[in-house]
Amino acid sequence: MFDGATPPGPGPLRLAIISTYDEMCGIAGYTRALEQQLRPHAEVTVFDLDQYLLRSPHARVQRLADRHIKDIASRLADFDSVNIQLEYGTLGRTSGQIVRRFKRLVTAAPAVSVTFHTILGHDPLDWAALGRSLITGRIFRMFRIIGSHRRNRDIAARTYRLLRASQRVRPVNVIVHTKRDARLLHDVFRLRNVDHHPLSFVASDQAGRIRDAAMRDHFPILRTLPADAKLIGSFGFLSPYKGFETALRALHYLPEDHHLLIFGGIHPQAIKRGQALDPYIQTLLDESHIGRTILDTVSEKGTPLTLNLDAASKELLARHPEDLHRRVHFLGVHNDEAFMRAMALCDVVVLPYLEVGQSSSGPIAMAVEMGCRVLASRTLAFLQFARYHPGQVEFFDIGNYAELADLIRADTPAPRGERILSYNTETNAALYLAANQPRVRRWTPRRVKPPESKAPQPERVTKETVA
Repeated sequence: MFDGATPPGPGPLRLAIISTYDEMCGIAGYTRALEQQLRPHAEVTVFDLDQYLLRSPHARVQRLADRHIKDIASRLADFDSVNIQLEYGTLGRTSGQIVRRFKRLVTAAPAVSVTFHTILGHDPLDWAALGRSLITGRIFRMFRIIGSHRRNRDIAARTYRLLRASQRVRPVNVIVHTKRDARLLHDVFRLRNVDHHPLSFVASDQAGRIRDAAMRDHFPILRTLPADAKLIGSFGFLSPYKGFETALRALHYLPEDHHLLIFGGIHPQAIKRGQALDPYIQTLLDESHIGRTILDTVSEKGTPLTLNLDAASKELLARHPEDLHRRVHFLGVHNDEAFMRAMALCDVVVLPYLEVGQSSSGPIAMAVEMGCRVLASRTLAFLQFARYHPGQVEFFDIGNYAELADLIRADTPAPRGERILSYNTETNAALYLAANQPRVRRWTPRRVKPPESKAPQPERVTKETVA
């Protein structure tokens, strides 16, 4: 049993991790954190999945991408075990590319663990969305919904089938971020050896050092704010499912000294050529009434307006009365350590995400580990995360900005250094070490009867190993 201080088995584990690494994305950030957690106990080598090659639509570049995967696979025999941080889209653009490349990596590894960041294949077809598309005449959207659903089911079915077959002949372990996902993979998709652990980024002592060193001067925009300003932080790439507009609406019902800080930007893969302004950023600006006037609002409602205004009235109407430009601040994209410093400076971290079937979230894990006061929308992923950290997250219903405003005004103090987490970087490292230690198991293929077939099995759905 791993004791949290020394690696199990004789000698250090030689572990390869296959993941995006240098990209500004959540998977890369988690891999960097995981690497630091494992280095005291194992020899870790990270193979960076080149997203330029793997995501390119050009046929010639795709051939180079296949060679890139082949080169990685050719080196895996030198390791004791291989961990694949699986986000399907990082392996390719089509289901054929994704499954083919995943299969090459799995079959080349002497032993493998797969960390699923997205669970596909269990959601039913969205008949309501299809009906709305049909009624409104959006036929192409209807076909996109059907095509996306079929693609996801195809990728999932082929991936799970590959892993089931691999588990018969070599050590294959699966890691997910919620107990619900672990049960789903075990009970529905018949995978064995499924473990679960929430995302974990920063140890408590490191979090304390970051908090102690954090200063507003690290972020030039924050220098301009009053010293007594209440800081509300929202974190993540700017995307409609993040629900930041809920935080903006809540800000209208908070005192003037409350400021909303939006840390994040458009994801690099969402940047489009020739687009003057991303539609979601426009949504946030409109919700904040930034750059708008009362005349814009009246005009949008279709009311003709003919006024003879004096100079004072014109100046009054030059800016919308609910313009939040002095209280909403976009602070851009930062690395993980800067995100943590920013969280340490915030009075409250607000994560108003929508429900999109997501299974995990880096920002909520960072915020809890940093000792922040965390307010999160009641999504399934956040509810599952809170099961690992009881009492550490305050919830509000998705989109309910009135409830969110009341929670912020309640001003519950953040736990800071008083928070003790049962699931942390040490337990996360222990799980990965156990899942990638084939040398300390006597591996028995599923079709071979174990020597002691009547031996009691662990009361877990997560491991079927022979002592």
